[in-house]
Amino acid sequence: MGTAEGVLQVFSGVAPRNLCSDPSSNALGLAYSFNSRLISTKRSASKKIKIPVYASIPLSNSEAYGVQGFGGSSYKDRSIDRLKFSSCRCQRAESVGGTNTGSWFVDSADDLNPLNTLVNGPHVLNFDDVKQLKEEKTDSISNGAPRASSTIHRANVDPIEEEAWDLLRDSVVYYCGTPIGTIAANDPTSSNVLNYDQVFIRDFIPSGIAFLLKGEYDIVRNFILHTLQLQSWEKTMDCHSPGQGLMPASFKVRTVPLDGDDSATEEVLDPDFGEAAIGRVAPVDSGLWWIILLRAYGKISGDLSVQERIDVQTGIKMILKLCLADGFDMFPTLLVTDGSCMIDRRMGIHGHPLEIQALFYSALMSAREMLAPEDGSADLIRALNNRLVALSFHIREYYWIDLRKLNEIYRYKTEEYSYDAVNKFNIYPDQIPPWLVEWIPNRGGYLIGNLQPAHMDFRFFSLGNFWSIVSGLATVDQSHAILDLIEAKWADLVADMPFKISYPALEGQEWQIITGSDPKNTPWSYHNAGSWPTLLWQLTVACIKMNRADIAAKAVQIAERRISRERWPEYYDTRRSRFIGKQARLFQTWSIAGYLVAKLLLADPGAARILITDEDPELVNAFSCMLGANPRRKRGRKNLKQSYIV
Repeated sequence: MGTAEGVLQVFSGVAPRNLCSDPSSNALGLAYSFNSRLISTKRSASKKIKIPVYASIPLSNSEAYGVQGFGGSSYKDRSIDRLKFSSCRCQRAESVGGTNTGSWFVDSADDLNPLNTLVNGPHVLNFDDVKQLKEEKTDSISNGAPRASSTIHRANVDPIEEEAWDLLRDSVVYYCGTPIGTIAANDPTSSNVLNYDQVFIRDFIPSGIAFLLKGEYDIVRNFILHTLQLQSWEKTMDCHSPGQGLMPASFKVRTVPLDGDDSATEEVLDPDFGEAAIGRVAPVDSGLWWIILLRAYGKISGDLSVQERIDVQTGIKMILKLCLADGFDMFPTLLVTDGSCMIDRRMGIHGHPLEIQALFYSALMSAREMLAPEDGSADLIRALNNRLVALSFHIREYYWIDLRKLNEIYRYKTEEYSYDAVNKFNIYPDQIPPWLVEWIPNRGGYLIGNLQPAHMDFRFFSLGNFWSIVSGLATVDQSHAILDLIEAKWADLVADMPFKISYPALEGQEWQIITGSDPKNTPWSYHNAGSWPTLLWQLTVACIKMNRADIAAKAVQIAERRISRERWPEYYDTRRSRFIGKQARLFQTWSIAGYLVAKLLLADPGAARILITDEDPELVNAFSCMLGANPRRKRGRKNLKQSYIV
């Protein structure tokens, strides 16, 4: 990517709207002012009202911001104060115009057209109208559509579904008066909040999909663009910074005192890139989910202007650059540490976990659809296509397990030194766990959890298998076989509450060694084979893609028996999921949103197309060629296009 693709946009006219009220407006500028902020002022003698007024601040050369492209230039300034970068300020009209009129400047939703990015000047409301405006605004999360409009069809809505929508809307987080995401949990019974009051990237995905399916697009657009702003912040732990392009695990809207004015406050976005997380692990999956959600937004809303923006295109390329960077690994899969995805604690998934590979493949397929065709993207698109072919071959060929493949591994010869070796990864047959020999059905199979030299993790990981179906990483036959296995092992994977995050649990000495005796990941709890209701939505998308929605419908019916009555727990414990998790938060947002997405998709299966990617004929052809390729054919020196001076 050239430098031209790496510069952000400047907003002329009224306001820097990409930081505040509506970040969706686009412009043709090629720089961005960090000092352009919107102030949210709370005067001690006045009512607490947050209605934005916009002020344009000149851009100086020292504040211009450049972003590194794929092989382009580097950041100009990587030491940006995160509490000063993305902040929102609102002021009384008197402080702008110098007259005490008792009026507030407000932005009318009718004046903003997100498709042509035209913003008209502000209107002025009398102070008496502010309360009414605020009430109307809180009743509408997006698109200027009041919540009262939904009462037309509420008579046909199931009480559980209606309750879920109320809870989901109650979890919405506002920044500068506009919806920007949903908090992880809103549990009134817990006194220890930890970070459950933050907006997590991965947790918001089902919430965002639910709002998209409901036709409420603004909250998703705001989330996409505001998290993109956070991508470029300085990320440092113990004097070390990760690669540029990393998305945060979460962020929080904080209210802090305004510089130089003790009587006023401002709202800021404060992200966590892993510096404060338990275990200090960077979230590899955040950027991948962000790309997937961006594609879904464009497909369902028809608003392609967001993904065509220069800064959004740059954000996509930065994530891809980070993922496609060359390293020491011989495999096309992403090498990550333990705890870098939904399983965010030590669970023995370090290496090449299936969940990350499925999301990686899905993000690559989504990015290929959205990247603008231009000269600066040619090398990136070529690298992307090459990785897609290699990744699909690797996962389909080496991660797949069924009864036939298990018998093949059982008869493996070891210590093979040959280009034509059958046991390429030197897997020892004694690694086959006794539980698997009895558990694997005659009909069905799945993708194993991890593969490294001399190591196969035979556990069944739900999210990785679901998303391999959704993204097309698994073949059609493999996808049906995964669903066959789920039906055959329903009592183990679903039981009294869907769905086991992994199976089986680590127990005894194995649990002690692999988890470090983690008291939260005890056997059949939390990430150690606990049951997570949020997985309903991924299961539903996978089943709809394979025209087997009856499987998902059955799982939803089981969830409906308990989940509302037991106040929407985060996860369930025990082998059959009979207990609410011992440390589970109640009113967990992605449990609520996962249920809603499953219900919405079962009611309208065609809507699942915004998440599904099908096999590309070109990739299938390339995959077939790889199967018949001679492993020695391409050995030798590469034809380097560049010369190096040593």
